[in-house]
Amino acid sequence: MFTSPLNTNTHLRDVVLMSFVILLATLFILLLSLFLGSTGTSPIFDYLHRDLSWKIIMEIRLPRSLGAWTAGALLGLAGALAQGYFRNPLADPFLLGSASGASVGVAIGLIGIGASSLNSTWFSSLTLTFSAFIGASLGVLLTLVLARGVGNTFRLLLSGVIVGVILGSITQLIIFVRPQDMLTMQGFLLGSTGLVGWNECLIMGLVLIFCGLGAWCLSPILDALCLGEATASSLGVEWKKWRFFLIAIFALSTAAAVSNTGLIAFVGLAAPHIVRSLIRCSYRYLLFLASLVGGSVLLVADLLARTLISPQELPVGVLTSVCGGIYLMLIMNKNQKMEIF
Repeated sequence: MFTSPLNTNTHLRDVVLMSFVILLATLFILLLSLFLGSTGTSPIFDYLHRDLSWKIIMEIRLPRSLGAWTAGALLGLAGALAQGYFRNPLADPFLLGSASGASVGVAIGLIGIGASSLNSTWFSSLTLTFSAFIGASLGVLLTLVLARGVGNTFRLLLSGVIVGVILGSITQLIIFVRPQDMLTMQGFLLGSTGLVGWNECLIMGLVLIFCGLGAWCLSPILDALCLGEATASSLGVEWKKWRFFLIAIFALSTAAAVSNTGLIAFVGLAAPHIVRSLIRCSYRYLLFLASLVGGSVLLVADLLARTLISPQELPVGVLTSVCGGIYLMLIMNKNQKMEIF
């Protein structure tokens, strides 16, 4: 077990209190999401159709809501890992090529299993998750190779943008070559939780537990890297030996979320910032709290996507992009030290 070199003077009581408040708010939003949908209030109170009401709740709304929370938690975890490992507050799956690589993997996976016949089966879910993991890993590796490491922040972000554009073009080319799969891929690129079922919830839940435990065990390395690579090495932290596992956890978290809900931006970027604005803590607590906040943010976004223009639905990825962009502008406006070019 590693020991964190940082002393953030964080009281466990504050972390527990914040976790309790977030979980309580999440439970309230989850209950709302069961009663509200694109068709309005749930017919659970309609005693003439009890069987239908139960089916709508248990087979559609509950797995969709739980899936949205789990995907958001994975993105929040991935965002916190990226910002810690790359020592960059702007790092997230979409800025480092991970999400774009996962989209290419999903596109190829959809061709392999047949997008027109896609349904919620174990085989299709596992295939897409594995394909997205391979694509996400390659995307991150391409970014690191092009940036020649993580020492130059500007070069790292620029490399991530370049890799994201290239991989995004490959995804668009696949859609062009396979026009019969355009509708399925369009829903994926816009981000949607509409196709999330119990199988997807279970897969994302298992990945969240595995990645969360792995990230928690390696969190002291992230604390040490905050002091710089040279300082971390001088403290005896063998971070180079474990960086592959950190990147693998980051890629797997992104892949599990992207393969089941599509491209949903800004959740991974915003979740760690929200936590830092409320409490100062080490990465052992930050990773956990960022996951909780990410899940809550995406759950709220999914509920809004279903209800804002009901009976139609907004793509949840479009909603998070708009809200995330506004949030970033507010941060940039508030922080006078940040230059806007």
